[in-house]
Amino acid sequence: MKLLAIDTATEACSVALNIDGEIIERYTIEPRSHASQVLPMVDELLAEAGLVLTAMDAIAFDRGPGSFTGIRIGTSVVQGLAFGADIGVIPISSLVILAQTACAGVETPDMVAMLDARMDEIYWAVFRRQEGKFILQGEEQLSTPDKLILPAGKWAAVGTGWGAYGSLLQQHTIIDWCETLPEALPRAADLAELAAGVWESQGGVEPNQALPVYLRHNVASKQQVDRN
Repeated sequence: MKLLAIDTATEACSVALNIDGEIIERYTIEPRSHASQVLPMVDELLAEAGLVLTAMDAIAFDRGPGSFTGIRIGTSVVQGLAFGADIGVIPISSLVILAQTACAGVETPDMVAMLDARMDEIYWAVFRRQEGKFILQGEEQLSTPDKLILPAGKWAAVGTGWGAYGSLLQQHTIIDWCETLPEALPRAADLAELAAGVWESQGGVEPNQALPVYLRHNVASKQQVDRN
């Protein structure tokens, strides 16, 4: 199994290869340089592994939610590469990737992965640890922080949504926030690991079916305030 993974949905830009379970990655945080960085990172990783793009079984990418510009860059790059190489695509949620990224650093069984959506809102989803992995419970959401309602208990909060609105969330909930990772971002190494399971169980989709997920439906009219 040979998978390429690309994540540009947040301020981080990362690319990874999963070659039969061995993962190598390039990762950087330069929010406004994704368009110029992502393809050179792909070329560098393929050269390091001694492989060409057509040798890949599929390309996985972070389909959002996240930065409108970052998601658009990632989607267009992946579709172009996949069309050219005639290989499938595996879209995976940024919040699911973030939960995977947090697995090693969080012991609490219940977790909220959240990303700063700007405009005083957060993208968020609830996860529960099962057999060593955090599994999505319910649907991904976009809301103001005060609309996040959870049952009482011990919870972990992971991601830049907590970094931006943690104090407000503490005021509006009765949750025991026992673990927090406020600077965590999804990264391609974890995407590559998740994609392997998806590939083995479901395979990929055609490049034209690899569509972004913004959650904010009127994102185009608000693009000018997207700071990522």
